[in-house]
Amino acid sequence: MNDGLMLIGTDGAILMVNDAFEKLTGYTSGEAVGKSCTILRCDACEKAVEKGKHGWCTFFEKGEAAKNRCMIIRKDGTYLPVLKNASLLKDGQGMTLGAVETLTDISELDRLDQEVDLLYRRHDIRDGFHGIIGKSPVMQNVFEVTQKAAQSDAPVIITGESGTGKELVARAIHQAGPRKDGPFVELNCAALNESLLESELFGHIKGAFSGAYRHRLGRFEAAHGGDFFLDEIGDVPLSIQIKLLRVLETKQFERVGDHQPVSVDVRIITATNRNLEEMIEQKKFRDDLYFRINVIPIYLPPLRKRKEDIPLLVTEFLRQFQSKTGKRINGLTRETMDLFLAYPWPGNIRELKSALEYAFVIAEEGLISPDQLPMKIFNAGKKHSGAWLSGLSADSSEKAILIDALRRCGGNQSQAARMLGVTRVTVWNRMRKYGIDLKKASN
Repeated sequence: MNDGLMLIGTDGAILMVNDAFEKLTGYTSGEAVGKSCTILRCDACEKAVEKGKHGWCTFFEKGEAAKNRCMIIRKDGTYLPVLKNASLLKDGQGMTLGAVETLTDISELDRLDQEVDLLYRRHDIRDGFHGIIGKSPVMQNVFEVTQKAAQSDAPVIITGESGTGKELVARAIHQAGPRKDGPFVELNCAALNESLLESELFGHIKGAFSGAYRHRLGRFEAAHGGDFFLDEIGDVPLSIQIKLLRVLETKQFERVGDHQPVSVDVRIITATNRNLEEMIEQKKFRDDLYFRINVIPIYLPPLRKRKEDIPLLVTEFLRQFQSKTGKRINGLTRETMDLFLAYPWPGNIRELKSALEYAFVIAEEGLISPDQLPMKIFNAGKKHSGAWLSGLSADSSEKAILIDALRRCGGNQSQAARMLGVTRVTVWNRMRKYGIDLKKASN
């Protein structure tokens, strides 16, 4: 049989194991037989609290078949998720002789669960470079560096403002690299306090601290053979930074509450929106860790530096929201697109997507107009128009401003008027006043 099997006496001693048990646990029959089944350190085992009972385990006292999804520790110290089934063995008179337990390896199920989650989070993305939308020169450079970084096993650090898509780049590195068939594990380091972060990174054994009722598989161990993405690396406490450096240098770590080293094969990808070099000067980040993770740097530009990508992003997000809501919203009015191109987007792509999602709630059908956007963006658009209007009041600059607007709009006078916040007649009069050639201005 493929499942591990062991026979256990009423005193907890292992009486017999099969070949599958030896393969799953790493213990040979000679090493296991005669030993207590606690050598597996199963985190679901419940020992009897009361003394004086014949049965050493509560399972023998309850006499009921038990099924548990739990974690055991192999001989080499690694965790193995298993489904354990146990049943009592009794003689003809109903006396308990022992128990039989089977161990089913469910590590592949765990891996498939992670893969399903990854596909679920990516299913809305059809175009672009591994789900990253962009045709601007700066993004083409990002794609080129990302593709090359994926073929290396060296640590990568992704920098950029919040909302620029650092997680997508990390996933692209995984999908384009030789570890794509391995796990992709991610952790936001800013979301946890120091003690919880250590447990999430390295795992813990049962009883390591108050509330540790079961073994916990750490993210490093879960990422074995794949890539581990640590987001917001700048928020990691100094005490954890030391342990991260040790893992990077030795490929080994210790679980919380345990002293047995565990070896891992993991490629590290980090990301931050903070200036780590300034943090080093302030003694808030270790320089040795910085030099260890900063082998292949990738910088993601803010959305205001790649505005030619905004129409592409809008089209993709509209498609997603149309699919989810079923609303017949086909796009943006020209005024709304002009506003999108003028707005600085401090929240970057995340803010752009949120603005469109808000508009999908407000609008019913047709095209999204400026008054259907969040008030912050709508007001910013009015200020932008006001700035253009005030610029037109000064003779020294109004010609240059008008020519720039016409170039932006490809010579379309109506569109330039909307951008400047004036009428089309005003634009026409200014063009006559300064002798502006429409063909030259639009080139």
